[in-house]
Amino acid sequence: MIRRLRRASTFAAVAALAALAPTLGDAAVVPFLAVAGLAFFGIRDGEWFETLALPGDREEERLYGLVAFSVAAAGLALFASLPRAPLPYEAFAAAALAVGGGRFGRELVGRSTTDEFPLVAGYVGVGALAAFVGQVAVRLQTAALGVDGGFSLDGPVPAPGVDPAGAASLATALPDLVFIASVAALTAALVRSLVFARDAHITVILVAFAVWGFLALDPAVTVPLVAFGLGVTVALGYISFALGTASVPGMLTGVLSALLAVVLGGVGWFLTLMSFYAVGGLASKYRFDEKAARGVAQENEGARGTGNVLANSAVALVALVGYAATAHVALPPAPFALAFAGATATAMADTLSSEIGGLFDGPRLVTTLKRVDPGTDGAITWQGEFAGLAGALLVGGLAAVGMPLGDLVDGGVVVLAGVAGMTVDSLLGALVEGDRIGNQTVNFLATLSGAAVAVGLGVTVL
Repeated sequence: MIRRLRRASTFAAVAALAALAPTLGDAAVVPFLAVAGLAFFGIRDGEWFETLALPGDREEERLYGLVAFSVAAAGLALFASLPRAPLPYEAFAAAALAVGGGRFGRELVGRSTTDEFPLVAGYVGVGALAAFVGQVAVRLQTAALGVDGGFSLDGPVPAPGVDPAGAASLATALPDLVFIASVAALTAALVRSLVFARDAHITVILVAFAVWGFLALDPAVTVPLVAFGLGVTVALGYISFALGTASVPGMLTGVLSALLAVVLGGVGWFLTLMSFYAVGGLASKYRFDEKAARGVAQENEGARGTGNVLANSAVALVALVGYAATAHVALPPAPFALAFAGATATAMADTLSSEIGGLFDGPRLVTTLKRVDPGTDGAITWQGEFAGLAGALLVGGLAAVGMPLGDLVDGGVVVLAGVAGMTVDSLLGALVEGDRIGNQTVNFLATLSGAAVAVGLGVTVL
């Protein structure tokens, strides 16, 4: 355990070099290449090798894990130094320190427990704190040096919190820093849960470009908004994990999605999305043993993983990002809001129709209306259809009240879109779902159709 903590400390120390990138400038790549060279050529055995070696390194007698991480950081450092549209130093520092600090936090917590939730919490908590400190260091340097610190869809700009004269105003930038640090740490933890733990080089690259994207959007982050977003999403994430409605990767995906919804959209967007996560998750656990006996229960004991969450939420999240981007490009925001609500209504309607309808006998195939066995792809019951309609009505009502849709007519459009998407899901289940096209693909296509119907009806009716 001591060796693992020392190894994580070394990775964190290497990551911390990213915070010096503004001062080093074009030479920011040098320390990372130096670490990579030393690890590859200079440390082949002995105590340091045993301490820093990841699983698989000992067989190869090379510290490939540390080398790969250092080379990935060197590549990002080089990209951050390019003269045209560079990767912002903030994104570089936040990504590197979220990964390096996150590894250290996980190992630190691992000294006292092996439970996955506290380990993930340690990764996210320490990773977010490290990413925050890294951004502060970058902003102080960019202010002193007069270097551009941020990037928007309109082009390179000084980082928020740095005035035109170059004086740092960290107090006003705190919400932005906390939001970016949280996104970096949650994204790093999520990517880590989906790939091998030793692939820190892949994680840091993906996190850097994700953070770059959110810096480009330059959302209007306030203290109450980020405090509400973090507090509520973390609490709900823990509850979903504790109740068994989501796995750890699924929980991370849900928390990250909900945080983005509240910051990029607003509280109304957050409540609309959370209605699906909360009600859909509880519906999966409702009378679970009975559904398991009938062969219609959600796999993994009802705990939804990343694939399931993204299959139902990916379209909505793309619409959310598109809505945030309309502040920088000449596109109307209304279609993106309708797409978000339509996709979410579809996900809610489809989930409730499946989870509630599966408890009743006499299902019929949607294409022929012939009786089929429970659990047959494309099978429907009138009880399930009614439950799905109720779910679409809930989302439509929340969207009409809390989102920039306009009035109840827009809410009605969302309800119709949800029912249409639910029907498309059943049709796809009956016609194409099988060995080559799985349930998650069908869910994604159904939410895409719900979003399309909402936008199409919105343009036609409104």
